[in-house]
Amino acid sequence: MTDTTASTAPKATWQSQVADAVLLPIRSFRRAYLPPLMVYFAYGALGLTAIASQFWVKKNLTLSPAELAALGVWMTLPWAMKMVFGELVDTVPLLGSQRRIYIFIGAGLIALSLLMLAGAASGALTFARADKIYIAASILTTVGVVMQDVVADAMTTEVVPRTNEDGTPREKAAIDVDLAMVQVLGRIVMMSGMFAVAWLGGYLASIWPAEQVFLLGLVIPAISITGSLLVKVDTIERRPTDWRILGGGLAFGAVVTALGLLDVPHNQEITFAISLGVIGFMLNRVTHDIAPETRLRIFYAALIIFFFRALPSIGDGYRWFLIDRYGFDERFFGTLSVIGTALTLVVAWFLSDAITKMRMTSVLLMLTVVGSILALPSILLVFESSVAWTEQNLGLGARSLAIIDTATTSPLVNLGMIPLLTLTAIYAPAGHRATWFALMSSFMNLALVAGEIGTKYMNQIFVVERGNYAQLPSLTLWVMLIGFVVPMSAILLLRRKVD
Repeated sequence: MTDTTASTAPKATWQSQVADAVLLPIRSFRRAYLPPLMVYFAYGALGLTAIASQFWVKKNLTLSPAELAALGVWMTLPWAMKMVFGELVDTVPLLGSQRRIYIFIGAGLIALSLLMLAGAASGALTFARADKIYIAASILTTVGVVMQDVVADAMTTEVVPRTNEDGTPREKAAIDVDLAMVQVLGRIVMMSGMFAVAWLGGYLASIWPAEQVFLLGLVIPAISITGSLLVKVDTIERRPTDWRILGGGLAFGAVVTALGLLDVPHNQEITFAISLGVIGFMLNRVTHDIAPETRLRIFYAALIIFFFRALPSIGDGYRWFLIDRYGFDERFFGTLSVIGTALTLVVAWFLSDAITKMRMTSVLLMLTVVGSILALPSILLVFESSVAWTEQNLGLGARSLAIIDTATTSPLVNLGMIPLLTLTAIYAPAGHRATWFALMSSFMNLALVAGEIGTKYMNQIFVVERGNYAQLPSLTLWVMLIGFVVPMSAILLLRRKVD
């Protein structure tokens, strides 16, 4: 009898651990979390139109990979201006609302951009070239998503109660755990949105013209609006507008717009430098009441993640190469999306508890090393002779390698932000929650601007065009090398200041 008990005890322990991992996000959910989570879900579900858009751009527009990378810089900049939106939703109620009305406005911008894309794809809009309409619609989508994201970020810090039902203060440790789990739930729900439309987006792109897919996408902004109507979302925290932040942010936006419209030489690099200075000043102002040691810890943590995210990518030429050389179609890209989003969701779900408890630098160190190792299938794919060898000797053709590449690397992409989001949520100051979260997000998204600028430079050095992929292998190898050396150096140099 003792032997039986001993033999079943480890199994019971293992089962309980798995059950806890699976059920933890479900047990952590509260109805009050619904509005921000539905905004995040809608953000992920915007991928419904992604494959149709990518194939339409390749077939019908004239933008090169380098030009698309340059456009990516401008589309990333609204994310670096989140402090303007943050100060608005913190201090400027519209029609008596500080939260819901901004969700409505963001949804309206997204809907307008989808209608513009549908009009351009169908030929119904002729007031400008399709390339110009695509650029304008892309910027509108980004602004709408950023506005909704700012509100959702603020709400993730507000939906966690600070007091018990009897009015007594809750323990800080319990509050911090709930704040961390709301961030985890946000990532899980966003990935769920991506997974929900992954296969459907590829399938619809293969049977419908692009304009019909864009019109179907109008259901996405309706999701975030629905979430904001189901639960009370407006905050009672009020304070005067800080015009140094709002006015400075608006002035910053005006300068960026002027630089873009006037086509000033190196305007993107100038914008990046100005953005860095403005965001740094505003962060210093908002955090003046936080203890110096905490401010330094947040600074070094943000700096590490900045270098982790400020990495160039290969660009659109890689996808075009897969389409032209290996015949990847819309449905196969949909299959890859399903695999990637499903595994990302599973990994985030099962590792949610562990990720929130691990040191941030340990998470990023692991992601950097593992991500570099798992990049091998991408490298093999751009060398066609390697694919021929793997198919002949290992039975792994181009599609098999693409599936392996997607299955191994996709789960790593979204995990790195959770530790910083948790740290940001924990120290969000009352009355400045939207502005604080927006500024930290702006700093992190400024890293993506740096990465897009790097992508532009890499595509200018290693030129890739439709049908001309001779320099793609060199481009891929350099991008992979930079993607390992830069974050690894930052982590090793700064981790003692964070841990």
